[in-house]
Amino acid sequence: MLAADTAQVNEAGRRKKIAVSDTLRYQWAMRFIGSVIEKLQRHPKRIVFPEGTEPRVLQAARQFHALRLGAPIILGDPAKIKELARELKVSLEGVRVINPAESEDLENFVRRYKLLGRSKGLRTTEAREAMLQPNYFGAMMVAMHRADGMVSGTVHTTASVLRPLFQVINLAPQIKAAFGCMVTEVEDTRVGEEGVLFLADCGVIPEPTVEQLADVAISTARFARHLLGVRPRVAMLSFSTKGSASHDSVGRVQAATALAQQKAHASRLEMDIEGELQADAALVPEIALRKFPESQVSGRANVLIFPDLNSGHIASRMLRPLARASAYGQILLGLDRPAADVSRGSTAHDILGVAAIVGVQAIHHQLLYPGAGQRLPGEKRT
Repeated sequence: MLAADTAQVNEAGRRKKIAVSDTLRYQWAMRFIGSVIEKLQRHPKRIVFPEGTEPRVLQAARQFHALRLGAPIILGDPAKIKELARELKVSLEGVRVINPAESEDLENFVRRYKLLGRSKGLRTTEAREAMLQPNYFGAMMVAMHRADGMVSGTVHTTASVLRPLFQVINLAPQIKAAFGCMVTEVEDTRVGEEGVLFLADCGVIPEPTVEQLADVAISTARFARHLLGVRPRVAMLSFSTKGSASHDSVGRVQAATALAQQKAHASRLEMDIEGELQADAALVPEIALRKFPESQVSGRANVLIFPDLNSGHIASRMLRPLARASAYGQILLGLDRPAADVSRGSTAHDILGVAAIVGVQAIHHQLLYPGAGQRLPGEKRT
């Protein structure tokens, strides 16, 4: 065989190996989110994407429709969106495009926004100016049941996404604070629940109180059970394991663990919870046997509750590059209606995954939060 022929064979073999490797990596990444997609295909939902002129959003919205997950709604200038779609060679079939300035809902949304307690005293022109902003318009669409959930954040800061959501959408009944949950999947299926972990709070509350930490634990456990159908095993994280160190922050985690146990018992939520635990004691069975073997959670946790926003945010951002983890979030829990704030570094696949999770969250949102979604903006709680 000639040297050139040998080189061609070797190159073909290399390409085949790369193709197989890419396929396996894609299948691994789709293992968890594939199960989410299957659930949503049975109960399709309407998800609004306010950042309609962002290529990644356009691609994710198209895939949302192609996978029969529901009706994607993108906000923005139709002419710019159509031009972008042509450049990307992305079909807009099945994708609804809304320009807030031309929407028949605009005046009603303006009126509703003025009724909100946080917006009282606003002039009509100021309320309209707010509603013309895609994140405000998208939040109002969800609050008014024109959409089932919202996903934003690919080009906006967290503050620019959360401010409209928190102003327009109520907290769910009996909930005192909303927070962010990251759903991550690592390649090692021995970690968490077949590689899936729920991390909270990673995006909203800088210094949670004891009661807030307990509520974060309960809400995240409910969400994990809803999404995976398994018994939540909740680890309340700290730099201490069961009294190995003494500090005010350790005492706060201990108190939050006890309160969460009480709340779970009162609400008949079947879950296991343990705290305070160091991260390795929560995740690694061999280390758990040495540090705290008498627990259903240690070494087997599938829900990780961080003591503050610094630790939660840093850990969630480190997982992807260090552990090659897929990360979906922030899924906002505690709101009256489903929504998510994605990272500006998200890929189209990440955005699609988050949209699918938000859609599944919308399927049984009232089971997660009894009485949720019954009040429109400006209406008083009865």
